[in-house]
Amino acid sequence: MDPKTNGVQSGKDEDLQGEGNYDATRRYDEGVKQSIEKGNTAELAEKAKKALEGPEGEELRKADEKGKSGEPDTQDKHGANKNVAK
Repeated sequence: MDPKTNGVQSGKDEDLQGEGNYDATRRYDEGVKQSIEKGNTAELAEKAKKALEGPEGEELRKADEKGKSGEPDTQDKHGANKNVAK
């Protein structure tokens, strides 16, 4: 197996989705860069603070803890367990 492609045979390096999702990383990095360039980090921080203090705060804190724990996401977008055979 070619370690550069992690076994993926697409012919395009940008299609590689082996040990990490390069497309998602690229989009995230671009979003961070644009936010910094716009200089609206204080505004975004205030929005985040209000969200944490609002009705969705508990759900956001739980998601944060889950992300920090390294637990894999086992639910689909509808809340059904992905690991259960249909």
